[in-house]
Amino acid sequence: MFGRVKSLDAILATAEKKSLHRSLGPVQLTLLGVGAIIGTGIFVLTAAAAQKAGPGIMWSFVIAGAVCAAAALCYSELASMVPVSGSAYTYSYAVVGELLAWMVGWALILEYAVAASAVSVGWSGYFMGLLKSLTGFELPPSLSAGPTWSLTGVDFSHGIINVPAIVVALAVTALLMKGTKESATFNAILVAIKVAALTMFVVLTIPAIKGEHFAPFAPNGWFGPAGTSGLGIVGAAASIFFAYVGFDAVSTAAEETKNPQRNVPIGLIGSLAICTVFYLLVAGGAIGAIGAQPTALATQPGSAEFTAQCAALAKQGSTPLVCSNEALAHVLRSINYTWAGDLIGLAANLALPSVILMMLYGQTRIFFVMARDGLLPEKLATIHPKWKTPYIVTFITGVFVAIAAALLPVGQLADISNSGTLFAFFMVSIAVLILRVRDPHRVRPFRTPLVWVVALFAIAGCLMLFFNLPFEAMLVLPVWGAIGLAVYFAYGYRKSHVGRGLVEVHESDADLPSSPLG
Repeated sequence: MFGRVKSLDAILATAEKKSLHRSLGPVQLTLLGVGAIIGTGIFVLTAAAAQKAGPGIMWSFVIAGAVCAAAALCYSELASMVPVSGSAYTYSYAVVGELLAWMVGWALILEYAVAASAVSVGWSGYFMGLLKSLTGFELPPSLSAGPTWSLTGVDFSHGIINVPAIVVALAVTALLMKGTKESATFNAILVAIKVAALTMFVVLTIPAIKGEHFAPFAPNGWFGPAGTSGLGIVGAAASIFFAYVGFDAVSTAAEETKNPQRNVPIGLIGSLAICTVFYLLVAGGAIGAIGAQPTALATQPGSAEFTAQCAALAKQGSTPLVCSNEALAHVLRSINYTWAGDLIGLAANLALPSVILMMLYGQTRIFFVMARDGLLPEKLATIHPKWKTPYIVTFITGVFVAIAAALLPVGQLADISNSGTLFAFFMVSIAVLILRVRDPHRVRPFRTPLVWVVALFAIAGCLMLFFNLPFEAMLVLPVWGAIGLAVYFAYGYRKSHVGRGLVEVHESDADLPSSPLG
């Protein structure tokens, strides 16, 4: 079982068939990374992270960015060696074998699908806020928010179903099934809109900062009060990790990069550094302008207790930052820039659906590669004769995403997604070290600098952030993993192409769905 390793030579032979022109320099790579990283997390998760860490959210961004940088350097080495589709799943298959590759692929399925749900809920908050600001209309809470969940049960008193989140998730699914392509130019315009909106936010909020809003700086400490999970500065870093996902766009572009040994680290560290500074300015402006939270500090965002506190404050006419579903727009409206709040809301409404689209696309790509390897039924990867897309798996994913978006708050969805992401990065960091020992002479277009320091830091960082997620989010990964193992041994173990000796060099990516942003 652990001996079922996919031939690295077969994978590399594939890469040679479709080798790409090396044209990207350090500036293009850095801009690519900034465009991929800045998105949902900063628009949506600022409020939830502020509830966990207070003004200490500033350190949370630095911690999450540092772990991402280490993981990104490990990712880049494997991406340059194995430049084919499937990301961490393919890397793991070539290094640590089929069973662990299956677990990584299964975790990535969780990551992409739940992340798409989180973005859908974030979009819903900004859409309803903009609609209320412009027209005065608002849906009742029972139709614009899901229930609150905990290990003790489900509370429907403050929400039943998030209708706008369902609508956007299914609309993007339909778009992806039909295969409508957005142009790369249009995607660049959306990136410019996001960056311009955040720049405007920083310019307007920094003059309104008040020093007293930063005290106490770390109300929940570094690791939260005893007996709690997922709170404090490190707990917020575990949540805010979601704001950095997308950096692997730089790693996977290693194949198209001139002088990757020099330019990939510049692109990765440069884009992460720019985004971290951006995030610090946005978080500092948000908290400094209106303060973080008057609610009880040792309360998980999204919990029944937290929701009840926010509802009580809303009845008094007060909505603190941590209770807002559209944090950045709320801050600007609170300091009398209603027009700017509406513009931020409009920018989020325009930009976030393209993020959902890319999450769903990434999910179908992983499903596709796993089905092509025989680990999932190949029927799932059936291409529609007219649309030329894997419509079955896209539809199944879209329905799952819509259900999760309808019933779960954004903070819990982001934490669940992070559990899958952290596991995948953890495995990639281990795979780099194993391959350095097992196959030290293989050509590496990019070599992770100080690999034993960087990879071990990435491994330790991923573990630290995982164990500082809320208990419910940590629990999802082993439960999802157990379901995955059952599927693997019931189907994938017997049908695996590697297990059956069907490893030909046929893996040209011509049959994969093309990128919707191509």
